[in-house]
Amino acid sequence: MVSHRYTGLWVTQDGHVRHALLPNGRYVEARGNREGAYQGRYEINGDHIAYKDDTGFTADGEFRKDVLYHAGMVLMRD
Repeated sequence: MVSHRYTGLWVTQDGHVRHALLPNGRYVEARGNREGAYQGRYEINGDHIAYKDDTGFTADGEFRKDVLYHAGMVLMRD
């Protein structure tokens, strides 16, 4: 388990995008009514998060003052 202070659910203000950062190092992203739209692994180093979905696509983001900035989105802890 890699539980840390960022584990949990992160949501855009409109609720359309939801990132569940699981304590086992996996994530599940939901978009609108599509649960599990993307899923894969994540690693956190300091305040930086790196995603690698199960298809091989990679992305990253940054936590600042308990806000996650990722791919032009702003997600807040739910």
